[in-house]
Amino acid sequence: MSKIMISPSRYVQGPGAIRQIGEQVKNLALGDKALVVCSKSAMAIAKTDIEESLREQGMSAAFERFAGECSMEEVNRLKGLGEDFGVNFIMGVGGGKPADTAKAIAHYMRLPVVIVPTIAATDAPCSALSVIYTPDGVFESYLVLPKNPDLVLVDTEIVANAPARLLVSGMGDALATWFEAEACYKSHAINMPGGNSSEAAQVLAKLCYTLLIEHGLRAKLAVERKVPSQDVEKIVEANTLLSGLGFESAGLAAAHAIHNGLTALEETHHYYHGEKVAFGTLVQMVMENRTTAELNEVLEFCVAVGLPVNLQQIGVQEITEAKIRKVAELSCAAGETIYNMHVPVNPQNVYNAILAADALGTQFLAK
Repeated sequence: MSKIMISPSRYVQGPGAIRQIGEQVKNLALGDKALVVCSKSAMAIAKTDIEESLREQGMSAAFERFAGECSMEEVNRLKGLGEDFGVNFIMGVGGGKPADTAKAIAHYMRLPVVIVPTIAATDAPCSALSVIYTPDGVFESYLVLPKNPDLVLVDTEIVANAPARLLVSGMGDALATWFEAEACYKSHAINMPGGNSSEAAQVLAKLCYTLLIEHGLRAKLAVERKVPSQDVEKIVEANTLLSGLGFESAGLAAAHAIHNGLTALEETHHYYHGEKVAFGTLVQMVMENRTTAELNEVLEFCVAVGLPVNLQQIGVQEITEAKIRKVAELSCAAGETIYNMHVPVNPQNVYNAILAADALGTQFLAK
């Protein structure tokens, strides 16, 4: 089996980077007329700078507000608008769901795509993957795309002015990267592009974890003061680039499958993707029988930055056998990434691990 590693064509990060977007698009010859899919908040934050930067380079854009879920209904609605407008590239501005929607639109229209994250809450921006949900927000499927975005541009001034909880959620998503990468390496699992993990992907995944542990709390504190410090720069890179490259080229395992299972519980819908992935990481660590020292390091990190470590912290106030078995069974659905694990996987084992992880987190909080 060949090793395969993939990545965006270009990644740009820094304070004020949004004002370079026209120049970057022109340098890559991506097109001159964009459909820009924006979340509500991103429309207010970034529209003027994007419009002006594109105009300076002789380009134009049609801006359309994202409806809220990366569903096939929303993808098809926006694809129709893009066809009506006659655009020749797509841009997604906002969080992970607008990014995934823009990537899916570009795929079906066979056009280049630019991703402009205004938060660092997920590792979606760099990937050749769109996570498709139902219009009600329940996980439906992974849409694996033939290529990564042509350009990912992150303005860290914008990210630093977003709520700190969003950056922390991104840390939760990134937290899983190394543990899932290592599990896939041990099991010789196939990664997203259909090969084995390269050594480079493993190193990037481990670097992602190292940066989180070293800089995560300091970055959170800086963002609470709206400051794009060097700690913030490192965590934005970990959340966006390193986690994106790591999960895609090294692989996903139990943590993200547990997240997908948790979406079946309506009470978790008010919590962010990365918050649920953080708890999923603890569940995976229990499944692997990780050492007390490893578990404590992750628990200490999560509590310090404000990530959930038990079910109550992701909205599950009443824990019943029926609920947890539903999560476990959905986590073990056919084709789920949990089967990349190097330990036995079945709904009973997952059910046991969820409750054990919840107990560990609850005890840790009580100290």
